[in-house]
Amino acid sequence: MISIAIANQKGGVGKTTTAINLATALAATGHRTLLIDLDPQGNASTGLGVNQKARQHHTSYDLLIGDHALGDVVLPSIVPGLDIVPATQDLSAAEIELIDIPERTHRLRRALTGVDGSRWDVCLVDCPPSLGLLTVNAMVAVHSVLVPLQCEFFALEGLSQLLQTVERIRAKFNPSLSILGVALTMYDRRNRLTDQVADDVRACLGPLVFQTVIPRNVRLSEAPSHGVPALIYDIKCAGSEAYMQLARELIGRLPQRDMAA
Repeated sequence: MISIAIANQKGGVGKTTTAINLATALAATGHRTLLIDLDPQGNASTGLGVNQKARQHHTSYDLLIGDHALGDVVLPSIVPGLDIVPATQDLSAAEIELIDIPERTHRLRRALTGVDGSRWDVCLVDCPPSLGLLTVNAMVAVHSVLVPLQCEFFALEGLSQLLQTVERIRAKFNPSLSILGVALTMYDRRNRLTDQVADDVRACLGPLVFQTVIPRNVRLSEAPSHGVPALIYDIKCAGSEAYMQLARELIGRLPQRDMAA
């Protein structure tokens, strides 16, 4: 099973929208997909139709802090082929509680170790907008990191900090961790600054940047309020089509032998 953390310490960059719609697109293309909501806001859970009653079931908090196995906390989503580990606000206390737990940076890695590879092909982890212990747990546990990057000037400032964090995690805990790619989000061709930011990122990171860009799109913003991914809410909108194309690019970057393992 391939595992990917979707991370950016800056909020409002389309991270959870990317997690939800990439997971949906992967499931739609026949890849058995697991999405772990590791953000205390629980937006990925809401966006996949997991209501509060369903979240009384065990959550990602129990996976990190308790002794529950992954199989105990997984729920089926509204998307065929896509399962989810939901999150609640309880997860906001995990940063403090993890401090006194042995191997606090490896809790998620331990939970994913030994998972039956026949159940899922891909695992996506939706990280919170920070570089705290929750995000560190995700980076220690996964094979690679996908970075959604908003096409605005301030988004660039945090990118170097995130890349430095990845390097530290690689050096100390997870030598096989890699950057899978950077996905440009909230792209607006009418804004000259958007083009300038996109050009700067491509000049710095080259082929790491996905060719597909995710446009600003009203339907992408509306979909979560209906508890469905944009690909179900309106599959023909520009945002949905972009995420399907991004999923194709992502699949092309994954080691196929591990996808089939």
